[in-house]
Amino acid sequence: MSWFDLAGRDLISETEWTKEEYDIAMKVTDQLKGAYYSRRPHPTLEYKTFAMLFFAGSTRTRMSFETAMTQLGGHAQFINPQTMRLSLEDKPGAGETVKDTAEAMERYCDGIGIRLLDDGVQYYGQGDLVMRKFAEHARVPVINMASDINHPCQSLTDIYTLYEKLGEVKKRKIVIMWAWSPWIRGWCSVQGTALLSSLYGMDVVLAHPPEYALDPNVMAQCKKLASESGGSFEISNHLDRALDGATVVFPRNWFTKDRYTLGKEKEAEIAKRYVDWKYTAERQKRLTAPGHLLQCMPVDRGNEADPEVCDNALSFILDQAENRLHTQKAILTLTMGGRL
Repeated sequence: MSWFDLAGRDLISETEWTKEEYDIAMKVTDQLKGAYYSRRPHPTLEYKTFAMLFFAGSTRTRMSFETAMTQLGGHAQFINPQTMRLSLEDKPGAGETVKDTAEAMERYCDGIGIRLLDDGVQYYGQGDLVMRKFAEHARVPVINMASDINHPCQSLTDIYTLYEKLGEVKKRKIVIMWAWSPWIRGWCSVQGTALLSSLYGMDVVLAHPPEYALDPNVMAQCKKLASESGGSFEISNHLDRALDGATVVFPRNWFTKDRYTLGKEKEAEIAKRYVDWKYTAERQKRLTAPGHLLQCMPVDRGNEADPEVCDNALSFILDQAENRLHTQKAILTLTMGGRL
């Protein structure tokens, strides 16, 4: 495996890259983060353009990608699909097809990022499908900036942050827990982190109430990756039992598998049955060892996690947020043919 073998590659789901390829991305991340803090210029993508289609809003994703391309010497172009004539339906009269849009965009840019998830889709899997259609027709890399299934940029950031903070992560226990919040959110972040934690041999526990089972295909991938890596993967419906001895805890709300038929109002009613599913300071002290907080943000303070848990010395969340910048610079450099 060569570093340059990643040039031109898409990154849509976590399972499309091997552990060796993610290892390369983390080595490049180290180099680029070192350059950032030593104030050394690193224009690996000088004069290149990364087009960003934001079907869904963001804070960290947009800022980190735009800052990344600026620091790499290129340009990130923010595109609101509502200002385009693009249609996700391929039929006469609906609007410009994904095929025509992708083939035109590749003439203007060196990579395409797409963020399409949750409220931007009509059914689970549609966001992933649209990204794959873009990748089919565009001859430049397509990067998933969050879909309804996967979030590989965040997942890589999470595993990089754990290595940075803990050293070797193999056999470390990470608990990815459903957490109470009135916010009704999707699956991509928790599924993605479960996949890469399993790939890297962690002891992964997914804890959630019975109604909140995730994508069975992704769960099967986690089990397979854990088996191959020497880690473990299990699912628990008992929160305190799951948290016992956890090195890292990732509390995050997500919706049920019936979200697109039930609607948000019914989803909120179901969630209220489990208002005690929170990562509290008391649980951190009583159960975990030591229970570092990993959370992709935004975090619903006081619901998903206590403010004390967010702000104490065991919290990784701000370093994790910063690392989006550095890992994405590595992804962009590698996929868009940059040179260090």
